[in-house]
Amino acid sequence: MALELGLDTFGDIANGPDGQPLHPAVVLREVLAEGELADRLGLDFFGVGEHHRPDYAVSAPDTLLAALATRTERIRLGSSVTVLSSDDPIRVFQRFATVDAVSNGRAEITVGRGSFVESFPLFGLDLSDYETLFEEKLDLLAAVVTERPVRWEGSIRPPVQVDRVMPATESGLPVWVGVGGTPQSVVRAAHYGFPVVIAIIGGASRQFAPLADLYRRALSEMGRPELPIGVHSPGYVAATDEQAVEEFLPHFLPYMNKLGRERRWAPMTKEQALGQLGPDGAVYCGSPDTVAAKIVDTLQVLGASRFQLKYSMGTLPHEQRAECIRLYAEEVVPRVREQLG
Repeated sequence: MALELGLDTFGDIANGPDGQPLHPAVVLREVLAEGELADRLGLDFFGVGEHHRPDYAVSAPDTLLAALATRTERIRLGSSVTVLSSDDPIRVFQRFATVDAVSNGRAEITVGRGSFVESFPLFGLDLSDYETLFEEKLDLLAAVVTERPVRWEGSIRPPVQVDRVMPATESGLPVWVGVGGTPQSVVRAAHYGFPVVIAIIGGASRQFAPLADLYRRALSEMGRPELPIGVHSPGYVAATDEQAVEEFLPHFLPYMNKLGRERRWAPMTKEQALGQLGPDGAVYCGSPDTVAAKIVDTLQVLGASRFQLKYSMGTLPHEQRAECIRLYAEEVVPRVREQLG
């Protein structure tokens, strides 16, 4: 598998110079600038996630990616993730097929359940249908992306009987499935022949090795060819390990504790946060040497061929995000490629 190194963002709402949250419109324009920078620096992939909360600016990834498609030349553009459970699979295909046309074939979709559930009440869906909605909508999307006649029936909507969903793409639309830590998720992705992106947002990457092994085994048992495995994890790159921690921790710890309050987790201490930023934590934070070594270890342990650094975190400002992107592209990526041959 070809090695791919890229970036992810959710359009986290940063604070302005006055200490107040920026307007979402400002953040969206900053994300466009960051995507342009990633393209100029030669990174392989730029992904934007979908949320419907006041702490994130991106609720329509495909619209933002369409704008970015007209301002970039070579970087692949995708969602990280599209919350398929609360969307219409046919419209998802149509929107991303449009992005694919505008970008000259650089679009892809990563679908998932999402890390939050605010889209369910927003779009009039019942959380008791959580499993059924994702399973059936993934089944329909799998039928649609073949770009052949669709003859589909399920329990969540009337049957779909069409010869083709338009617009047609020129060379197909890649679909990945974003997975957490559940075996059922990787087996389901293998069933449809979709590559997976493993979201590592807590713990060491080696804890996810059994999940990657299960995915490869499921592909083999289903008679499918080997497919790529990607990894999504938060991180931050600075000139030294000390500088990275000093700049990142004041944004990371409040973000995690805000999330913890929502989910009724025990408060994260500074020591626990530093553990997440350390060698065995889920956050790829440090100097270019440190981050590159950790990425190499992760790719080797999981047998993965793509790494997506979630470079935005909470209130981390645009200037620091841009410098992180520059160091990642100019210092980290060459080290990773050299170490992996």
